[in-house]
Amino acid sequence: MTVKVTAQMVKELREKTGAGMMDCKKALTSVNGDLEAAIDFLREKGLSSAANKADRIAADGTTFILTEGNEAILLEVNAETDFVAKNEGFQLFVRELAEHLLKTKPATAEEALETIMFNDLSVADHISNAIAKIGEKLTLRRFEIRTKTDADSFGPYLHMGGRIGVLVVLEGSTDEQAAKDIAMHVAALNPKYVSRDQVSEEEVEREKKVLTEQALNEGKPENIVAKMVEGRIGKYFEEICVLDQSFVKNSDQKVGDFVKSTGGTLKEFIRYAIGEGIEKREENFAEEVMGQINK
Repeated sequence: MTVKVTAQMVKELREKTGAGMMDCKKALTSVNGDLEAAIDFLREKGLSSAANKADRIAADGTTFILTEGNEAILLEVNAETDFVAKNEGFQLFVRELAEHLLKTKPATAEEALETIMFNDLSVADHISNAIAKIGEKLTLRRFEIRTKTDADSFGPYLHMGGRIGVLVVLEGSTDEQAAKDIAMHVAALNPKYVSRDQVSEEEVEREKKVLTEQALNEGKPENIVAKMVEGRIGKYFEEICVLDQSFVKNSDQKVGDFVKSTGGTLKEFIRYAIGEGIEKREENFAEEVMGQINK
């Protein structure tokens, strides 16, 4: 069945790739409306100028990290404006949520809304009260809770006052500063995985296909394309796997080597960027002002 390519589909592809409107329409038509395949199509043709725009920062609020002994939580709470996100009342509200969630450990944000806080209100009602006081829509978007042993370390790091939050679990090492340094690196370079063995075979094959088409479209002879792809796939792993990346605090050292020097292993990391993946409403300030005048 042929899928009709809509203006919304073209708009979404443009936002993710930065390619021109007609190129996006052509790509979507060629792959019968499959967005991911269209992204690959544009990359293969060298028409994608923004491969990393899939997760756009499009809403305000803050990330917050709370550690208590061998437990830690990273959460994201959204507000409508950066101004409110810096408000002391909002910051207190976020801390209260973090303390409650770390204590009660609900499985999901939806489940968390039904739990009862210190003031005998559900989290949902507590948020409603905060909305009334602060004057903006507030939402508990997501959170992750992690535990460790006394032999491990947490690496909490908040960048730009909470615009990005990273929580690292360094297993087998009590070097908390090293764990924080790794978290800073993750905040800066935004890797997707800890190591190569976490990358699915399907993703590797998909990337090899894209790289092969790129090389062929560059006019490279087929007999050397395979070697070129193997070299480029190594670069790809360096982009997405933190242990393969050059350490931001010492570009001559790989993160994997830095982790080894601590005597531990990097178990996992969680990275939140405020509003990633949320499409922010486009506002026309002049129209808003005129609307208020004409009321």
